[in-house]
Amino acid sequence: MKLLIGLLVVMGCVIVGYVANGGHLHVLWQPFEFLIILGAAVGAYIIANPSTVVGRTMGSLSRIAAGPTYHKKEYLQLLCLLFCVFKLAKSKGMLSLEAHIESPTESTIFQRFPSFLKNHMALTFLCDYLRLLTMGSENVHQMEDLMMEEIDGIMHEDHCDVSAIEKMADGTPALGIVAAVLGVIHTMGSISQPPEILGHLIGGALVGTFAGVLISYGIVGPMAQSLKATIESDQKYILCIKSSIVAYLNGCAPVIIVEFARKSLDEHQRPTFDELEIATQQLGDV
Repeated sequence: MKLLIGLLVVMGCVIVGYVANGGHLHVLWQPFEFLIILGAAVGAYIIANPSTVVGRTMGSLSRIAAGPTYHKKEYLQLLCLLFCVFKLAKSKGMLSLEAHIESPTESTIFQRFPSFLKNHMALTFLCDYLRLLTMGSENVHQMEDLMMEEIDGIMHEDHCDVSAIEKMADGTPALGIVAAVLGVIHTMGSISQPPEILGHLIGGALVGTFAGVLISYGIVGPMAQSLKATIESDQKYILCIKSSIVAYLNGCAPVIIVEFARKSLDEHQRPTFDELEIATQQLGDV
């Protein structure tokens, strides 16, 4: 919805401002100019990026349209799950988690949080590091470094998508100039025509420059920034899990562990202390 509203505002203001100043809309309709710009932009995008990035393009566009995956409700559920996990680890020992992390779909803990159970990346991340803890890995600095290395790899993959779209935005104005130059070449081939026809041809050629700049700075560039903000927001989910594991390794009690995890979240996504306390009290025995 946010993407649609933004596009309507951009296009609406440009068109209304143009018409209000006496412009004629039919002059802007130059389908071959748009074909040159958009076709060349898509072709250059395919050439410049690995097949993995190109394959994720539609998924990236859907993320731009949908916005962040996780909100306060999802984070509250995650914090409750972490509370259950580390409460069991503190009360019955780390080995008591072994059955849960080896078969999470059959775990009585994970089954209480079906949305997390469906999140393959987060589930794998949590289970992998809990498994290391059950194997006796207790060096907090080594574990934190290892988690950050994996998180950096996830971030790098996501930011490759952002970089690809940003470079597409950077190249679109130049492709608009290409379309404009081709329009001028076509115009020069009709130099014997009367001024009314030449004016129309020159105006059509200049639409290429206009369209290239508008698409770059009004559509593709903002979409890249929107995707970047969405990715950075979603990465807080994994960072929240990392914070809880580090807090556990530092010997914190379960209620302190989830408080460390809660504090790692952005303020607009973060459940309040009271909301988390009520939610954990309602969990009952693990």
